[in-house]
Amino acid sequence: MQTVADRPEAPTAIRTDLGAIFVSLELSRSTWLITSLSPGGGEKMSKQVVRGGDVAGLLERFARLREKARARTGKVFPFVVIQEAGLDGFWIDRALQNEGIESHVVDPASIATSRRRRRAKTDGIDGEALVRALLAFKRGEPRVCAMVKAPTPEEEDRRRLCRERKVLIVERVRHVNRVKGLLFSQGISGYEPLRRDRRQRLDTLQTGDGRLLPDHLKAQVRRELDRLELLLKQIKAVEAERDVLLAAQRVAASAPAAMLLDIKGIGPEFAAILWSEGLFRHFDNRRQVASYAGLAPTPWQSGSVDREQGVSKAGNPRLRTTLIQLAWLWLRHQPHSALALWFEERVRRNGGRLKKTTIVALARKLLVALWKYVTAGVVIEGAVMKRT
Repeated sequence: MQTVADRPEAPTAIRTDLGAIFVSLELSRSTWLITSLSPGGGEKMSKQVVRGGDVAGLLERFARLREKARARTGKVFPFVVIQEAGLDGFWIDRALQNEGIESHVVDPASIATSRRRRRAKTDGIDGEALVRALLAFKRGEPRVCAMVKAPTPEEEDRRRLCRERKVLIVERVRHVNRVKGLLFSQGISGYEPLRRDRRQRLDTLQTGDGRLLPDHLKAQVRRELDRLELLLKQIKAVEAERDVLLAAQRVAASAPAAMLLDIKGIGPEFAAILWSEGLFRHFDNRRQVASYAGLAPTPWQSGSVDREQGVSKAGNPRLRTTLIQLAWLWLRHQPHSALALWFEERVRRNGGRLKKTTIVALARKLLVALWKYVTAGVVIEGAVMKRT
């Protein structure tokens, strides 16, 4: 077999005839690594570093790269930039687009990497891999990487409410458990910190051996209650903002959030999460919908081996968690719907086993059905609506 080294004229590894300067950005808090491939410079990629967050310095380096390419070729080339989706969000992508620069944000998990047990990994290696992926993407090679569709600033800001509420709920649970743990160490159980008379009951508590609460312990519990009451106040404020947002959507009867609220079993929180985390986007088919939520199947096929690994879990974790919770509630509030009957039949066929596995499949079917409902008005078969 002829190898590449035996060929008289081996093809170039990188094509630079696409008429643009290809740039990748490796972002960190302290520095930004710029890896570029310019026309007329051969296959060698240049690397430059600017201070993290210095957009003006980044644009200045871009101007230098363009001037060098113009000096070599006599032409002015546009820029095509790629960066990984990460903690920096999408503000850099928007800043580049405001300057008229073509910018792409890629899912880092979709970039092919070496399968060696110990592979080298540096920012320089990752920057070159991003440039090669960008070149292949612009050439039109299928499935070379997965570009992220950046949300608008309004869409990004809208989903803050549900995410903030979830964080506050987690903090509330921690404070409640801490109070119960402190009291249980003194032989006290049955105290509920979320009750309105929590402070009055605290003054009447006695330890398991008949003593009043020690002064320092009571002071610590009171401080915990102060933080808990602040959290409860903030949760109410976030929920009020969420309800105002949903009320504005109800004015437009065809809005996705308003349509979701019409289904029995879907309340304001579920409707807001489904709308703000997923159903506001455009999808071409149901496979894209399931993949975005991380509910797409992941088969493992090689020769005679053919097995299913379960869902990918590579999508939006908040949307996926909400859908699984909604699937359990769907069985309670929509027992006569076609989806609930399908679940019961599948569980019965398995002898009452694999309910957790089947509920994930139900969540995927439910997401696709809700997507068809809010986009095309296809009502879920057998579902009960609140208005009727």
